[in-house]
Amino acid sequence: MDNDEARDRVGRVEALLEEVESLPDPAAREKATDMAGALLDLYGEGLARIVERLAEAGRELPPELLEDEVVSHLLFLHDLHPVDLETRVHGALGEVRPYLESHGGNVELLGVEDGVVRLRMQGSCSGCPSSAMTLKLAIEDAIHKAAPDVEAVEAEGALESDGAADPAPALLKLEVAGSLGGQAAAPNGDSGDGAWAMAGGLAELGAGNTALKTVSGESVLFLKLEQTPYAYRSSCPGCGASLETATLRAAELTCSGCGHRYDVQRAGRCLDAPDRYLQPIPLLTTDAGLVKVAVGAAA
Repeated sequence: MDNDEARDRVGRVEALLEEVESLPDPAAREKATDMAGALLDLYGEGLARIVERLAEAGRELPPELLEDEVVSHLLFLHDLHPVDLETRVHGALGEVRPYLESHGGNVELLGVEDGVVRLRMQGSCSGCPSSAMTLKLAIEDAIHKAAPDVEAVEAEGALESDGAADPAPALLKLEVAGSLGGQAAAPNGDSGDGAWAMAGGLAELGAGNTALKTVSGESVLFLKLEQTPYAYRSSCPGCGASLETATLRAAELTCSGCGHRYDVQRAGRCLDAPDRYLQPIPLLTTDAGLVKVAVGAAA
């Protein structure tokens, strides 16, 4: 199995876990979750014994194993990775920083102590009404993936908003999800608490194109500029029509119903009516190349 096949398998497992968590029968959901947990514990015990035997023999895991995507993923999952917590958090923020910068934001690591990560939030989504939620979810997901042993995250500093009069709160508490499956979407498909929903690989979405897809029961418009994907709610705020047939030229999306133009790189600002804007949906791309969106995140 090569890395591409492994990524596909990881994506399949994540999708199945999400399906299990949304089963309507509580008994079936609990039994399936218990079975997955038991298998996870069993494989974790086997890995722990391997690491323990190597340590007893005075040997360490070879660097090439730690760099292997599959092995590294399993070591993180079972809290067996030899890299210290602060280094892993640094790496997680490094991975998510390009995404934050693409939305006009950034984050600085102030320190890690007793399992608590202290951050300083910087910038904004340049007028995006969901900037705080976008940054929160992006950082939360990155840290959870790289450091499931983190107990809490505190993000200090105001989120600037292009000169807005009201400053953001000085301290933003971030919740770090559990290690098995993360937060589940609500039974009706709406992840009102900002939980992530899997949108898949979006292989049909090429650079400069758009695609309409239903995620957790909600219609989402995906588009890609160069190598950066974006997600918006699919209705035009000008006329209420679907943006499925909208045209995309450079960063300008034009509604086929009313002709309003929106700058998709500037949080969906309307170029014809400044008081209107598309509703952005927080989006992250996993290591496996899969796309997740927070369809229930409040804008």
